[in-house]
Amino acid sequence: MEPPVAFEANAVRDEKVKVLRAIRPLTEEEAAKATVRGQYASGWVLGEHVHGYREEPNVAPGSLTETFVALRLFVDNWRWAGVPFYIRAGKRMPKRATEIRVLFKRPPHLTFGREAAQELDPNAITLRIQPEEGISLKFGAKVPAAGIRLRSVAMDFLYATSFLVEVPEAYERLLLDCMIGDPTLFTRADEVETAWTLIDPIEAAWREGRPPLQMYPAGTWGPASAAKLLETEGREWHRP
Repeated sequence: MEPPVAFEANAVRDEKVKVLRAIRPLTEEEAAKATVRGQYASGWVLGEHVHGYREEPNVAPGSLTETFVALRLFVDNWRWAGVPFYIRAGKRMPKRATEIRVLFKRPPHLTFGREAAQELDPNAITLRIQPEEGISLKFGAKVPAAGIRLRSVAMDFLYATSFLVEVPEAYERLLLDCMIGDPTLFTRADEVETAWTLIDPIEAAWREGRPPLQMYPAGTWGPASAAKLLETEGREWHRP
């Protein structure tokens, strides 16, 4: 979202609604190509064997309920036009993590030549929302040796180590805001309605089996088709 005119409830929530309205809606045909839906099967998570979703208590043996989604979206506003947004969320992943990663474009000219930069990945900034709140910046640096050789390195900031205090849980903050009557972080009705206008065509396509439900072993990062969603454009998912 764009910066609000003030850090006040209506100003913040106005900007959230604006960016949702700028997201290009997917048609049912587009949803079949730009989304991946999955459900976890039995597998291993952190060394422990876990059941598949259909083997969980009170779940129908033939359930088609999704436990994983990956999709590509575009935000048609002045700042983000033409930039693809890839989103994935799922259950029974290898680890619990919520992150936002911005991958920067490669410069059109590599000053030190391709040989020197062959170990160099594109610069990236990762915002870690949970569980280890912080920011990681990935950039290129010269290897301290004779000659010119560049390699990607990371610079990390962690709230816990920098401030030596525990970051409040999300619901702690919301409960406090509720008590003092601050609605800034709460979702407004028009935001909910706008979000559902984006989801409805996707759900309609899914109900028709487009794309088909893909199974993935618990403890993995989702179906293989999720990786292919990015591979067709020469990209890959970030591993938290």
